[in-house]
Amino acid sequence: MSPNSVKAELAATEHWFYHLEGSTLASALPPLLEKVLERGWRALICSADKDALGELDRHLWTHKPDSFLPHGISAEPRAANQPILLSDQGENENNAQIVILVHGAKTPDLKDVERCITMFDGADEQALAQSRRRWKAAKADNAPVSYWRQDANGRWTKQA
Repeated sequence: MSPNSVKAELAATEHWFYHLEGSTLASALPPLLEKVLERGWRALICSADKDALGELDRHLWTHKPDSFLPHGISAEPRAANQPILLSDQGENENNAQIVILVHGAKTPDLKDVERCITMFDGADEQALAQSRRRWKAAKADNAPVSYWRQDANGRWTKQA
């Protein structure tokens, strides 16, 4: 395989950036995960903050009174079977097609990943700077990128 074809293969992962302004991660993430599951995909959610990951774990079980999002934590048994896997290590144990980066997570190996989403709080300067670096890196790799921002009604609109 030539170096150009390897680069093209790596660049095939789409990079989407979700700029949280009108809502929190806890309110914005569940509807996104519901769409992921409707598509028949698996998701890997990576976080650099173990405590926040634990809060997210509890929230996904209770975000709606009449339903839950099936998921597990990578340190628990049967991680590979989970449709949604929460991890602070970033290993794609469940063969997810989509990786969602939150709480300052580092970008894991994106081999065989269709989409990588960075969700960041626009009021957090560190998260904003990290997202800008990721955007520039993805663009430099000729990866498809898009930027999504919430409108006044909380709906996501594509900005770039």
